[in-house]
Amino acid sequence: MRRTALLASAALLTGLLPLATAGAAAGADDPAPVAVDTFEGEVPFANPPADGIFPWGSDIDDPPQLALTARSDAPEGTKVLTGSYDISGYGGFTHDFAYAQPAHDWSAHKGIRFWWDGQNNAKKVAFEIKDGGANGEASELWTTSFTDDFTGWKQIEIPFTDFSYRTDYQPVGGIDQVLGLTRMWGYAVTLPVGVKGQFTMDDVELYGKADQSLRASVMTDSAVYPVKEGGTAAVKVSVATTGSAPIDEPVTVAYESAGGTAESGKDYTPIKGELTFPAGTASGTSRTIQVSALKDKSAESAETIPLKLTVIGAKAPAETPQVVIDAHGLPYLDPKLPVRKRVADLVSRMSLEEKAGQMTQAERGALTAQGDIARYDLGSLLSGGGSTPTPNTAQAWANMIDSFQLRARATRFQIPLIYGVDAVHGHNNLVGSTIMPHNIGIGATRDPGLARKAGAVTAAEVRATGIPWDFAPCLCVTRDERWGRSYESFGEDPALVKSMETIIQGLQGAADGKDLKDDDKVLATAKHFVGDGGTAYGSSTMGSYTIDQGVTKVTRQQLEAIHLSPYRTAVDRGIGSVMPSYSSLDILGDGRGPVKMHARGDMINGVLKDRMGFDGFVISDWAAIDQIPGDYASDVRTSINAGLDMIMVPYAYKDFRTTLIDEVRAGRIGESRVDDAVARILTQKFKLGLFEKPYADTTGASGIGSPEHRAVARQAAAESQVLLKNAGGVLPLRKSQKVYVAGSNADDIGNQTGGWTITWQGSSGPITDGTTILEGMRRAGGDVTYSKDASAPTGGYDVGVVVVGETPYAEGVGDVGNGNDLELSAADKAAVDKVCGAMKCVVLTVSGRPQLVGDRLGSIDALVASWLPGTEGDGVADVLYGKRAFTGQLPVTWPKSESQLPINVGDTSYDPQFPYGWGLTTLTKVPAGGTSALKVLALVAEAADRTGASEAGRAAVTKARLLVQQKLGSTLTPATAKPFADADHLLLTGRYAAAVAKLKEAYLAS
Repeated sequence: MRRTALLASAALLTGLLPLATAGAAAGADDPAPVAVDTFEGEVPFANPPADGIFPWGSDIDDPPQLALTARSDAPEGTKVLTGSYDISGYGGFTHDFAYAQPAHDWSAHKGIRFWWDGQNNAKKVAFEIKDGGANGEASELWTTSFTDDFTGWKQIEIPFTDFSYRTDYQPVGGIDQVLGLTRMWGYAVTLPVGVKGQFTMDDVELYGKADQSLRASVMTDSAVYPVKEGGTAAVKVSVATTGSAPIDEPVTVAYESAGGTAESGKDYTPIKGELTFPAGTASGTSRTIQVSALKDKSAESAETIPLKLTVIGAKAPAETPQVVIDAHGLPYLDPKLPVRKRVADLVSRMSLEEKAGQMTQAERGALTAQGDIARYDLGSLLSGGGSTPTPNTAQAWANMIDSFQLRARATRFQIPLIYGVDAVHGHNNLVGSTIMPHNIGIGATRDPGLARKAGAVTAAEVRATGIPWDFAPCLCVTRDERWGRSYESFGEDPALVKSMETIIQGLQGAADGKDLKDDDKVLATAKHFVGDGGTAYGSSTMGSYTIDQGVTKVTRQQLEAIHLSPYRTAVDRGIGSVMPSYSSLDILGDGRGPVKMHARGDMINGVLKDRMGFDGFVISDWAAIDQIPGDYASDVRTSINAGLDMIMVPYAYKDFRTTLIDEVRAGRIGESRVDDAVARILTQKFKLGLFEKPYADTTGASGIGSPEHRAVARQAAAESQVLLKNAGGVLPLRKSQKVYVAGSNADDIGNQTGGWTITWQGSSGPITDGTTILEGMRRAGGDVTYSKDASAPTGGYDVGVVVVGETPYAEGVGDVGNGNDLELSAADKAAVDKVCGAMKCVVLTVSGRPQLVGDRLGSIDALVASWLPGTEGDGVADVLYGKRAFTGQLPVTWPKSESQLPINVGDTSYDPQFPYGWGLTTLTKVPAGGTSALKVLALVAEAADRTGASEAGRAAVTKARLLVQQKLGSTLTPATAKPFADADHLLLTGRYAAAVAKLKEAYLAS
């Protein structure tokens, strides 16, 4: 699922205010222009907190390439800022002033201007300024735009009065929502999307004298004021000024209740009057208008009372505030009724337009205005990866979502939104949350109870920020580790994936959904239906991707046994929603060839809903219906008729809703199909308790990142560590040993947490709170010296620990062949060679998939697959220093070379570096006795099969596995590796005697 934060979008740009362009003559008493940027090199290319200019974008391809370039026709000086761009999501650049210096005061000036070298491409360019707050990345954002519809240099002048407050990407609730101009932190430019181009800019400066007659604004404290029948709404009206100075002249606000769906005199007491703010009134002064709703005895839907405000002497509010008399007395509002009756009642009352809105999901940053939630009856919003409030705090998330839910109160039936996020390994969008190991590490634990606890921690932290819906877990069965999503899978064996689906109960609670209304549970999503882990290398047609979103070509038997099997389990566990895959499915022999999963009604309607009995709702992936062949109307009807119930249309929510309505009215989508979709969505909203409690319940917020939650993540990190080799018992380490630590991933929380952490792709560095592996080793009491590149002298140490591996990526960006491979970097190889050549050494690979160690294996004493352990590096230290035993097992086959891929348990030809299920242990006595011991264990396993004694059966297989591993050591051959891997699969399917028999076969072949 591709999720991107949205700083600006085409939809947003079309709604921005027009601006005045250059040419106005300077007044005699105007202050001299003040330079912000001359682009002569006085401001460096540097990220905050330093004063600097920096690019940004939705993925690695979207940030523009910036340079200072000499131009003979430069409007100022000799150099200009130039850039090239080719943006698919969003991208632009920012100049932030230094955090360590005071903010700038722009209040004496009329506006900001700059020179732009026009390309005449008719594209809008957004220009944004940063007001108030702690710094440039935690300030209010005020925005406007201009159109590049000219050629050559032109000076663009923007009066400060033309900027509008950004409601979609802000310190939530604003700082004061007043363009004060006294604490300015810089500006940003958002470049056009969908066109390859370049730009040239010069001489950003403040100009003119502040226009005293235009700097006052009138605002209300909200746009929507829900009130119960018979209650009174209080509308607070404030006057504020840029620069926060007292107003010079009186401001009057005439108000009148007029229009709307409520009936004057019957539903409310009409009001009309005038407020006056005299000259000299302090900025921020407020007055209150009261609107009283009347009681009647009839059941009614919600009714609106717009409060018309006419302002003289200041700018009027951008929106007309409206009081909403809450719906009351209708059956769907009665929590005592069964959910099915509430759903039936509500669906029967809804118009086609309202139903279409419930089937529409938009990205929160793509909203042209928050009023669109009610205007288009939207049923859902989401945050893509990195689409966060500013500041990125738990309270800010809750406030943001509450502000969206408030807008839904202005709809006729006040149907609450269901807000979704990708919390795929903890609440991973939130700074300071508990970040779990990615699924590949959870699969390595072989601990279903721990998977459930990890899900429970995730659910508690997500719900405490007001979010009731999680796009997790991923139930893909990864079959080729060249896939950039490999780490999202629990493993290559469907039996392992099924065993980890206890995470669903951790997220949702009881299978019947009775716990969903609790403040520590969320609706879970099984994704990506079906076969996303089986796409063939080279089959992707998505840009530079090589395997992600490609084609899964299988027989029907392979489809059932490998890829569909986990979904049967998920449905039995009561999964509330399912997301189809971007990929295509090609079932051999059906004559259809590759068909996009979002178009496969045979699988969604036929298998998932009809055969498996799935009664939740199906949500599309990010803009995924756009990949279905045909025009947009065809995409809509094909996907809805195939069984999709809600469509994630991040930017195109208006077009989708309109097209859906048109298709139904034309008879190409049946009304019964729409009613079914809406009923499925509403059922989950009722189960979640959103009608009774639409706003965030933050009582659990104190648990976010708490020691109790981090203890679960620490345990998961420890249990996920797979000890692949341990020659001479170098592990566990002793605290008395002098340890030399090196490698790129030893002290990097961003690399340790991987993709889908704070942002979609993740990033290196200290991106969130946590403990790195190096810090964990020091906290464990180890005598540790650290040299990242192993440049420090290596003499005098007992053992070296080299932590190497990958840097973060997500989805197809991480595909092998898309700028990635499975080899260690040159720096990591050099660190391994130097340390392992000087002393006994332990190598840890922090990665989302196996890393090829090749000939270096012989010089490595101990090798550990650390996967992506999350924020709790203490857990890794726990097993390194023997506080816990190594117990992890490989969830995927570890290949010798990339040419072996795909390689999986059950393959006819199987010659890996380490087989599926491999994992040495420490602190555990390995059974003695060889073949005689295996005979005894076989008898125990046979008895367990007969009696259903699963605990005894698992124990027998585990003892046999440890015995066999000890003998095999590192002398693995195809004759030993294949039965060893098969045994682990048999164990997970409950065939204990067969598993022991396979282990005996491996033992005898060694």
